[in-house]
Amino acid sequence: MGVIVTMTASMQCTFGMAPSTLTVIPQGVPVQAGNQMVANIMANIPMANIAPFGMCQSPSNPQVAAATAAAQGVLTPQPCIPVITAPWAPGSPTVMVNNQPALTASCKAICTWGGNISITAPGAAMTVQAQG
Repeated sequence: MGVIVTMTASMQCTFGMAPSTLTVIPQGVPVQAGNQMVANIMANIPMANIAPFGMCQSPSNPQVAAATAAAQGVLTPQPCIPVITAPWAPGSPTVMVNNQPALTASCKAICTWGGNISITAPGAAMTVQAQG
């Protein structure tokens, strides 16, 4: 069982200093739940679907590493620019949105700089139950 994620979902990155909101871009036939567009696992495009999380604290982020080195080793957060290279996982095993698994509240996305992005509030309150 999973909770479907919609346009107004809140997200958090383990290295981000602020929450972010998911943007669902209309594609194909728009699917709605609670008057909000439903996301699928391909809603993973930085800046289009996944907005920045304020400041980034990941030492793997080249901007953070350079600023930290300039500050003689004192961690110096820099503006977050997420870099996501894979879809959200795992996605709904039973619900498809525009030929892709629906994004559920238990899905995670991984930033190249090491952050784990999770859904903190799914938006609409629609629950999907497995069949069978």
